Amino acid sequence: MASAVPGQLPAADRGALRIADRVVAKIAAQAAGEVLTGAPGADLVPRDARPHASVSVRKDTARLRLTLELGYPANIGAVCGAVRRHVTGKVESLTGMDVPEVAVEVERLHSTAAERDEGRVE
Repeated sequence: MASAVPGQLPAADRGALRIADRVVAKIAAQAAGEVLTGAPGADLVPRDARPHASVSVRKDTARLRLTLELGYPANIGAVCGAVRRHVTGKVESLTGMDVPEVAVEVERLHSTAAERDEGRVE
């Protein structure tokens, strides 16, 4: 019997690709940052306050949790929705994984009042 040449095997039979969880998390954090640079109040957020992502991957499904800081005043719901949509699209297109859930947590709001040391924003 003749042995099969590796180039003639179907792609699925030649190996597998596994994308590490930390890679998916980095893609998600980068995608969130892309949205936040153009968000209202982005100039109030310190440059070192980058989004942080954690991920849970099972088979071909990734569930994401993002932590970020926003400028205030801004429509927080709209900004979080834009982040959610962009991150979902970016992760799905770059990894081929399904992203059914993106939880966004706003860790801190930065305002001009706080910047001027006027106290708490209420």
